[in-house]
Amino acid sequence: MKINIYGSGLSAWVAAACLAKVGNDVVICEMSQGKELPLKKIPIIRDEPGLLSALEMEADSGRLSRCVYTSLLEAEIHWLALASTEQKTAEQVVLDLQAAEHTNLLVVNQCNFMVGATAQLQVLLANKGGVVYIPDNLQEGAAIQNFSQPRRIILGLDNREALVKAKAVLRPFSVGLDSLRLMSSREAEFTKFAITGMLAIRLGYVNELANLADRLGVDIGVIQEGLGGDPRIGEHYLSAGCGFGGQNFHNYVAKFSGIFQEQGQQSLLKRVIDENEVQKELLFRKLWGHYDGNLTGKTVALWGVSFKPGTASIDNAPSLKIIDALISQGVQVNVHDPEALGNLKKHYVDEDLIVYHETHMSAAKDADALLLATEWPMYWSPDYQQLVDIMRQPLVIDGRNIFDKDVLRANGFVYLGVGR
Repeated sequence: MKINIYGSGLSAWVAAACLAKVGNDVVICEMSQGKELPLKKIPIIRDEPGLLSALEMEADSGRLSRCVYTSLLEAEIHWLALASTEQKTAEQVVLDLQAAEHTNLLVVNQCNFMVGATAQLQVLLANKGGVVYIPDNLQEGAAIQNFSQPRRIILGLDNREALVKAKAVLRPFSVGLDSLRLMSSREAEFTKFAITGMLAIRLGYVNELANLADRLGVDIGVIQEGLGGDPRIGEHYLSAGCGFGGQNFHNYVAKFSGIFQEQGQQSLLKRVIDENEVQKELLFRKLWGHYDGNLTGKTVALWGVSFKPGTASIDNAPSLKIIDALISQGVQVNVHDPEALGNLKKHYVDEDLIVYHETHMSAAKDADALLLATEWPMYWSPDYQQLVDIMRQPLVIDGRNIFDKDVLRANGFVYLGVGR
């Protein structure tokens, strides 16, 4: 099938790679004027594991090509993967389709617009075809797998005639599905917001519990096991830590909170968002408390700056709040991350107090504290004896509770976790 994809973000590029791989003739229409950048120079592509090589392979095969959007190319399927701020652009694309001669079109809306956006696009497309909504469930760091091997698909549509073609497009990715849920487009859009909001509330709640556990002398890890063992609750999104980040997740939660406010209804999400920003500074506050507010002349090692393992993205990452607080106190920050240092250097241009290290152990040398913000696998089992020998002060502040606190303390460390 011939598929046009509109957008310049992660969702657009992942859809292009995956849809081309299964034999479709895909054109990605980048919604910006000017010279096209080489794929390897586009940060969102470079930062996502496996995406650059996948796109280059499909481009070499001839199944994937690029253009800057100026006019509509012939295609039977038009895939909207635009930013949440580009609803007017999506509407213009659909209006152009409606004005063209083509009929029996399928428009797929994978954008984070407001509830009711897909129905409005269907009105604009009129009798030229159907519009379906597929929630964007991609997680940075695992986006290709999320798209190509989904466990669940929600399909929102108000035009049943579009269902056959939509299923045909999704068929290569439906082999291992646990469920395919059909609903109206408004219900599907609301469901996506509701799921994201629920996950954010769980994360916020477990962090709230962890902060209370600190005061009561209770180990949040034991509490998490008790919560997760209850079948009514389950284990997912119950890890206490120093806050959540990421562009897509944060934007969805903030937008859903805004919908509540627009409808004049109070929401837990507003508090979750506000408290999450406070939680991002938790490691700094623990450091500040340990040294009684005297951080003059201190050197701190920071392990992990991406907002989560498996990605180079630092969007809304807790590490940024931590670094900002540290350098405001004149602290030298020795940072290590296996993927994200390039993005961090671009974020902090000419900041003398940040020293970038090729290894996590070199970052810890002569440090007065080690702060762990991102739970990359390489950090889970360091050489504790080497670490205690090279640090100036054996203080470890574990923002993801990945270390065995008893082992660290037995090796001479002062250990501070989140709710431990």
